[in-house]
Amino acid sequence: MTDTVRASAPTRRILPARDLAQIAIFAALIAALGLPGPLNIGPVPITLQSLGVMFAGAILGPRKGTLAVLLFLVLTAVGLPLLAGARGGIGVFTVSPAAGYLYGWLLGAFVTGYLAARLLPKYPFWPALGATILGGIGAVYLIGIPVMALNLGLPLWTAIGLNVAFLPGDLIKVIVTVLVARQVHKAYPGLIKLPKRRAIDN
Repeated sequence: MTDTVRASAPTRRILPARDLAQIAIFAALIAALGLPGPLNIGPVPITLQSLGVMFAGAILGPRKGTLAVLLFLVLTAVGLPLLAGARGGIGVFTVSPAAGYLYGWLLGAFVTGYLAARLLPKYPFWPALGATILGGIGAVYLIGIPVMALNLGLPLWTAIGLNVAFLPGDLIKVIVTVLVARQVHKAYPGLIKLPKRRAIDN
């Protein structure tokens, strides 16, 4: 009798179909933002794809946002040319100067999402701006810069100096992310679940 009840009980999915769809959509968004191609002004190309990473964290929260970035990176690693400039394959995660930034995207999406969740339901502009700078720039650079220095054989301070060129564009992406995320959370407040007094991702 007990075995029959267990067999007939519905299985619980790790993620609902709606969440899986959102993860897939944002992974596709990150890929689509690579279509304009990279701007090569240094060893690491400037692309719009980091904007998609910020969107994923700020709009979906830490769990779904990180999973969206992870899905994109897995598809890239198996060879799909999803990075700007039609790049893909395991090589971009190992010897490429940009390898650390790809790993940093995972941390960046998580930190941005974690902090964004704690700013809801109001998501005020200035705190959200600071949260997105910390996650979308600080967390990504934290991994990206040392790995770039290692892969290029550069002193760490030299690598930091090379990243100064990225800051103006990244700050613009942060502002765009916050403005878009504020509107999205106002229109669709359930994207990040808010249990009781604490704001955490579902």
